[in-house]
This record gives sequence, structure tokens and C-alpha cells, in this order.
Amino acid sequence: MDRLPRQLVAIFAAISLCLAPLSAFAASPAPVEAEHGMVVTAQHLATDVGVDVLRSGGNAVDAAVAVGYALAVVYPTAGNLGGGGFMTIRMKDGKTTFLDFRERAPLAATKTMYLDAKGDIVPRASLDGYLAVGTPGSVMGFETAREKYGTKRREELIAPALRYARDGFTLEQGDAASFASGAKRLARDEEAAKIFLKTGGSTYMAGEKLVQPDLAAVLQSISEKGPDAFYKGAPAEAIVNASQAKGGILAKEDFEQYQVRELKPIECNYRGYDIISSPPPSSGGVIICEILNVLEGYPLSYLGYGSAEAVHIMVEAMRYAYVDRNAALGDPDFIDNPVSKLLDRSYAASIRAKIDPYRAGTSANLKPLGGKESTETTHYSIIDDEGNAVAVTYTLNGSFGAGVVAPGTGVLLNNEMDDFTSKPGVPNLYGLVQGEANAIAPKKTPLSSMSPTIVTKDGKPFMVIGSPGGSRIITITLEAILNVVDFGMDISQAVNAPRIHHQWQPDMVYLEPYALSPDTEKALAAMGYKFDAGNNTPVWGQAAGILVGGKSLAAIEKGGGARYNGAMDSRAAEGSANGY
Repeated sequence: MDRLPRQLVAIFAAISLCLAPLSAFAASPAPVEAEHGMVVTAQHLATDVGVDVLRSGGNAVDAAVAVGYALAVVYPTAGNLGGGGFMTIRMKDGKTTFLDFRERAPLAATKTMYLDAKGDIVPRASLDGYLAVGTPGSVMGFETAREKYGTKRREELIAPALRYARDGFTLEQGDAASFASGAKRLARDEEAAKIFLKTGGSTYMAGEKLVQPDLAAVLQSISEKGPDAFYKGAPAEAIVNASQAKGGILAKEDFEQYQVRELKPIECNYRGYDIISSPPPSSGGVIICEILNVLEGYPLSYLGYGSAEAVHIMVEAMRYAYVDRNAALGDPDFIDNPVSKLLDRSYAASIRAKIDPYRAGTSANLKPLGGKESTETTHYSIIDDEGNAVAVTYTLNGSFGAGVVAPGTGVLLNNEMDDFTSKPGVPNLYGLVQGEANAIAPKKTPLSSMSPTIVTKDGKPFMVIGSPGGSRIITITLEAILNVVDFGMDISQAVNAPRIHHQWQPDMVYLEPYALSPDTEKALAAMGYKFDAGNNTPVWGQAAGILVGGKSLAAIEKGGGARYNGAMDSRAAEGSANGY
């Protein structure tokens, strides 16, 4: 698409979100159709990079790697070389795997590193500056995926990102808006300000070009020498030196010892659909499956989207699952996660038995079995002509991460240490109350909600889905699946529909504007629910979805329509779905 139509799509979708619950998803843009491959990302240039890789014979993993590098250049609010993430892969032969390239706590990290002498949390110590930075994993993650499951040369996949960094790219309105929103933060770091702000501190405007020569040099070195160029070369040295000079604790050994983990995905079945999602150290797959197991006992399709009965059941399932998420889960190298219990259908049945059909539950009465996340993450979904599917969610944590760039690197660094429990039992920035399972320890990975998910039906790919959104990633991804499977929406309607969220504590139902009708809200309030109707976060998430075989279940059952149907959430101003 050219610039004007894409902006109009975003405007119309935003207007549609403000009309009424039903029209909000009915007015969504039509899904993008393609026969051979589909890429959906939060930045249209990165989407086109992925499509070009597929068109030239690369597989979905190749495209995912190229998109990851491209987003590091054209979507710096979340795309990154200085962060980390997760990749869920399903190959055409049915093989599934999961790559954990999340950031790790430095070797010098301690459980109490963000507490003062009185044992209280030091405000923003885990959010700003070099002390907030975990060892980055993105470069090693992309190269591990490419070497094990890709088909193309590293140089070819990095080339588009390198070109955009070296020659620059023209900003559109959404790009400029993201820089404006992070301007104060970026201005506090001299190196970040040099890159993302103009002389005098003003922000770049739409139509202007952003050039990143230092980042281009880093990408060139990775292209020529592989991940060692980053982890054992000049970039790591520069980051370590800057960290040590400015109050951080990163050491060269943190980079030298970084390794990607390959894990078995979490799998469950919901109404005949097989869910393949992220295992610990992500809570995403476990908690999505726990909620789905509870919901499978109820006739959601009959109750209807947005009905008081459906919302009541969904909220209670979320309430019970999030108490488990916040207290029982953590890095599998450090704790024994009770995954089998949480996925057991008898456990779901026991939760259903506790849900009062007529009254809201009370979070204070729920006792844990035993995330602290920013919303500025990004997700992309890809499927190729052979049916290989990849879902990737990666992040700097906060918008532009810790807001720091080591001199000469052009690499924004994460503030992922904030995802740990700085002090068990104390609510974090997003109200999550977490426990000892997610306490800080050297080389430990913080608990995440990132949920890159692939859904299959009868052994064939059916859906690729995921989203940013902090602790709400789980419910965003969950609701997109429910919207398709239970409520009959097409893939665009499913990712654009207004959302609800509950996370145990605080005991509050979060609503996007117009998510529920006034009558439904009154009915739920009479049951004892309290609402935060978009007062803190008016809209959240930027889901990226692909549906295989038709734009909706009804279309699939009729056997008509395009093979691949993609939709980028209209909440992402410069995102796009594209295929060939």
C-alpha cells in the first residue's frame, strides 16, 4: 500500500473503535489475501522485507530473521538488536519448536539490587539507565533460527536492514509520533539523542529521513562475521564500557556466555484446535491454555460476544489463571514450574466448580499455588508457501528500552531487568503482584507474558497470532483466538475488536473504550465487578494475525476465499499485512 491508503485505514479503524461494540469489529478493514505467503508486522517496511524474502524462495524462518533485523532499524521503539524475545516455529512436516532468546540477568545481578538500605524499591532503578539492562539476545536468537531452520545466507537476510540503516528511511506519521512520545527519555542520553533527535532536541517529522550509520556498522560486522561480531566484538565491548562508566553491572562474560535455549512449546487443545505457544520462562502459553481449558466447559458461541454471561466467565477464568501466572511461574533453569498441574483438565474443572454463575469472584480470596512488563513490545506473524509458520514476539521492554545507546553502536538497550520481581508481594508499575519464583538471580531470565502462538487444525496450520501489550499479551492473544473460534469473526475483526482484561490484582476489569455496551456494564456491576474503562490505557496491543483457508471459520467451511488471510491490528499506525 502507499502512504495515504494505509493512514486512512488506521483512521477509519480508530473511528470504528469509538462507535459501538458490534460495529467496532464489523467496521474493521478487510483481511489482506494471498496465495503463497503472508507477513504481518507493526512496520510496513519490515513487512515488505519479509515478503521479498518469501518471494525469492526463502522460508518463513528466513523471513522472520530478515524482519527481525529490519525492525531493529525501522521500528526502534520495540524492534531491536539490544533486547530479546521468543520464536515459536512449526515446520511443514509438523515439527514444532520454541527458541528463547530473551535477555538474561548479568552475572553481577543480585536479588536486592533495586532496593535501598531500608528494603524499599528505588523508584525507576530497574527502568532507566544501564543498571536496568539485561544481556541482549536478539542477534543470537536470529542467527540460531537461521542456522537451524532457515535456508538463506546471513548476508542476504541482513542486507535490507543494513540498507535502511546506512541510507536511511522516510518517516511516516506513526513513526514520527513514536519518536515524539519518547523524546524526553531519549534526550537524557547523549548518544540516543544524537540518533533520534535533531540538533537542538527537536523531533523528526513525517517526511524526514532517519539515518543510523553506527547501527549500520554493527549490522555490517554481524553480516560479515556472525554473532561473534556482536557478542565478542566491538559492540559488546562498547556496551560493557558504557555500562561500567554509568552505574551498570554488565561485563564481557555476560556477552561471551550468552546462549539461546531451544525448548518444547506448550501445547493444548481447544474445541478441536491445537494450540502451540510459549513455555516458561514465558507464562503466555501456559496461562492461555489454562484459561482455554476453563472456557471449554462453557458455550461461549451460544452466549455471544460481549454478553454479560460470556464476559463474566472469561473474567473469572482470567482471574484464576493470573494468580497462578503471577506467583507460580519463572525461569525453568531455576524453579520447577507446575506446568502439568496448570494444564490438567481436572484442574480446569476444579476452577469451573468455584465460579459462581451469578456473582463476581474476589481476588483477595484466591491463594497462589506457589509480569512485570511494559506494553512496548512487537509481534510479527509469518507463513510461507509450504506451510512453515513462525510467530515472533521480541522487545526492549519499555518504549526505546532503557533509553541508552553505547557510543559508537547505535544500539538501543533494553530495560528488561524490570520484568523481574524487585520485591516479592509488592505491586509493580502495571499492578502485577509477583512472587519469589521470579526473583532476580545471575543469568536468570525474567518471567514474560509474550505469547507467540500457532494454531493448527487436523494437522494443518490454521492461525498464527500474537501481540505486544505487557501483562495483557496473554488476554489479547486469547481473545483473538476466541473471536475466531467461538464468535465467528474474520481475522481482521478478531484482532481489531475492543478488549477486556483481568489479572487477579488489582481486582479490576480493564476495558478498552466501547468494549461493552452500557447495559452489559450495568449487569456486570450488579454482579459485583469494578471497571477501569480505559482511564489508564485507552487502547492496548497491536495483534498480528494470519488465518489459513479463508478469512473466517464460515469462509473456511464454505471452502472459498484466499489461502492466506492476514490482518495487522489498526492500533499499529504504520503496521501492515502483505503477501504474494
